[in-house]
Amino acid sequence: MRIRSLLFAPAVRPDLLAKFPRAGADGVVIDCEDATPPDAKDEGRNHARTLGAELAAAGQSVFIRVNAVDTSWFDADVADGIPVGACGILVPMVEALDQLDRVGEALAAVGHDALRVVAGLETAAGVAGAREFLDHRVVTAGYFGAEDFVADMGGVRTDSNIEVLHARSEVALAGRLARVPVLDQVVVRFSDHERFEREAGEARALGYAGKMCIHPSQVALAHTAFTPAPAEVAAALAVIDAYEAAEKNGKGGVIVVDGRMIDGPLVAQARRVVEMAD
Repeated sequence: MRIRSLLFAPAVRPDLLAKFPRAGADGVVIDCEDATPPDAKDEGRNHARTLGAELAAAGQSVFIRVNAVDTSWFDADVADGIPVGACGILVPMVEALDQLDRVGEALAAVGHDALRVVAGLETAAGVAGAREFLDHRVVTAGYFGAEDFVADMGGVRTDSNIEVLHARSEVALAGRLARVPVLDQVVVRFSDHERFEREAGEARALGYAGKMCIHPSQVALAHTAFTPAPAEVAAALAVIDAYEAAEKNGKGGVIVVDGRMIDGPLVAQARRVVEMAD
């Protein structure tokens, strides 16, 4: 399953959950964690289970963001908050391998061991251990959470994103080594489409598969950023065709296409563009 966009809404907002199908996101997330207040966890869990099942039956790829493993709400989220037909769960604040062991055990105990697990790397410890965490047997994808990371570091959030460049790069690299897709940070100023487009472009350049969205208007922007444009695909196909023709004629290695030197790594990039377009 390819996810260019994951659209979040609070589990306690059934009015927003009902609007999920209109947005056209690749995946939707019913958020039982940050977006659900402590005194409304039971209500949110009930909505996740019932409304999530309705959304899944209607063709949505539904994920539930449970509370962190070390919280008192995690077990109930897994036991009572996962709807029939769900695709997976997002596990926030992953900081240790034994937390992921517990996730696997909890899912197996309630017959949900086939669900996808998306690991949230949102703290200094999460980013530092990203390679191990994303390589864990239960993990099928990951995401980077900038706001929690900067808070944990005691840093300052800036428009430049310089304070999270290293962390974003580490998570992207970890995802590649573990061969699982990773999703980029949210843009909390959801009306700032220019920033979203810029960040999505950065994320694709770093190797991210998609971006987390907190407003329906961000979904189309994510899809544009993570879907190669027709001109980009055409250029990639031209590179591949020229290189393969040169190889057949015994002239492979390095060729020139439209004034560019093309060798193996650039052909690999071109093939990745075509793969993303498909």
